Amino acid sequence: MYLEHINSPEDVRALPQEALGALADEIRSGIIDSSAVIGGHVGSNLSVVELTIALHRVFSTPRDKIVFDVSHQTYAHKMLTGRANAFLDPKHYEDVSGFSNPSESEHDLFAMGHTSTSVSLACGLATARDLAGEKYDVVAIIGDGSLSGGLAFEGLDNAAELNSGLIVVINDNEWSIAPNQGGIYRNLAELRASGGTCERNVFKTLGFDYRYLECGHDIAALEEALRSVRGIDHPVVLHVHTQKGHGYALAAADPESWHHATPFDAKTGAPLSPCQEQDYATITADLLIKRIEADRRVVAVNAATPYIMGFTPELRERAGAQFVDVGIAEEHAVTYVTGLARGGAKPVLGIYATFLQRAYDELWHDLCLNSVPAVILVFGASAYGTTDATHLGFFDIPMLGAMPGLTYLAPTCREEYVDMLSWALEQSEGPVALRVPVADVVSRPDFSPALSYRQGSEIVRRGSEVALLALGDMFPLGESVADELWSQLGVRATLINPRHATSPDETLISELASDHRLFVTLEDGVLEGGFGERCARVLATSENVRVRCYGLPLAFVDRYEPAELLASCGMTVEGIVSDVKRLLAASH
Repeated sequence: MYLEHINSPEDVRALPQEALGALADEIRSGIIDSSAVIGGHVGSNLSVVELTIALHRVFSTPRDKIVFDVSHQTYAHKMLTGRANAFLDPKHYEDVSGFSNPSESEHDLFAMGHTSTSVSLACGLATARDLAGEKYDVVAIIGDGSLSGGLAFEGLDNAAELNSGLIVVINDNEWSIAPNQGGIYRNLAELRASGGTCERNVFKTLGFDYRYLECGHDIAALEEALRSVRGIDHPVVLHVHTQKGHGYALAAADPESWHHATPFDAKTGAPLSPCQEQDYATITADLLIKRIEADRRVVAVNAATPYIMGFTPELRERAGAQFVDVGIAEEHAVTYVTGLARGGAKPVLGIYATFLQRAYDELWHDLCLNSVPAVILVFGASAYGTTDATHLGFFDIPMLGAMPGLTYLAPTCREEYVDMLSWALEQSEGPVALRVPVADVVSRPDFSPALSYRQGSEIVRRGSEVALLALGDMFPLGESVADELWSQLGVRATLINPRHATSPDETLISELASDHRLFVTLEDGVLEGGFGERCARVLATSENVRVRCYGLPLAFVDRYEPAELLASCGMTVEGIVSDVKRLLAASH
């Protein structure tokens, strides 16, 4: 076995050419076997195995700088830079991140998990090199739909004018997460079909030298192509045609499903954990497809992740022009739905919280400034969302709380989510966002629906002394705390479903302050600028009232267990009840 003896790229360069095919096979087995146990980005990483081997045989990192876009393409890179054991030994499968991480290796330049950044980063590296009078190559590897992101275009536009050596490798596997969207990909298809010779060429138009390589899984051909641009003194694009999922028939046949896989049987591809009968993706799709078919004005919009809304290829075909995937272009997505709403449509944008962050200006300047009735479904905004530091989604409440006129709702259950989304589609007073639950689907058939969710909370239990305001996914925790306060202390707490993540119900809170000594807020978002702090502001002038806010740290926590993170923040039934007991005693 070659891979277990590779401790650095020098060992890769020392291998004879005839050993490289076997090395590629070993890398693929490591990707498949480790991902089968812990999950991972399968298809995208399989597509760059040979390219990564060739890169490390031609260039010498860390002296030369290689920047992998999105990090969906770094597994082979990690194996060839001293971290192979994390893909070969099940005991060490979780030793490394699934994303580029400088704390792991000097061969990783940046922590990154969001798309379209590589060319801009490479521009900065190249300029810093030139200012220092140094000589080394800077290589950006961009693929997996990243070219549709606005930052990628900005980087390419600037790179073409650097008047210095910069190598941009386009890993063209013909896919984003779902099928590629956008005119630039039509040009890539033309370039592939013509062997890179067609008259229309977006990269030449921008000012790049351009090279094309059809055989993106031929290591010898890749090495030759990369050597031809090594040490180049001007910006060049090397366009390489690869296959997403290459070498694993299941992934190659279904690139969308195998972009990222949960643990699976490596032989059959069957998931190891049964799928939930219903989750918020299917709940969303069920509601929206009915609305789409009943009303031509309803449009579902997504930015390259249609599965979060439950829109399978079949449902997308069924929706036709009323489902729009804009590709990896969150900024455009927000402004696009602003235009849809102004034009009389009823747009619903589904987007991960971690990616919505990239559209901050568009949310503020386009959506909210124009006060249009678009709906945004914010997925993954929870401690139960994606746990990698690169993809954290629980910074959403402070961000969206800074948007004037935006109503941000946090449903607690399936029934409330459906009712809120239905209301949001019909209202016309301004933008509405929903913090889609992430924990298990909870049913509350007796929840109290509202005629309007523009303001107001739901009083679930009315008591005294202690008020529990449990937001969204934290509502079941609030219920359990209320039960234990009664059981252990004889305190009948008031339990509130706040409904609004960013706008406390000031009237209700002020009323409760008359017969409640302690207010407890529960949220699985960051404390700083979060829901609890907003409630504390309302109570700041109330006499003889204490406030205890529970939430998450303002930190890039990485690969955590949700229950452990919540416990570290005191967010357990035992911890909260103990705190309440102490605070009540202190308030006498």
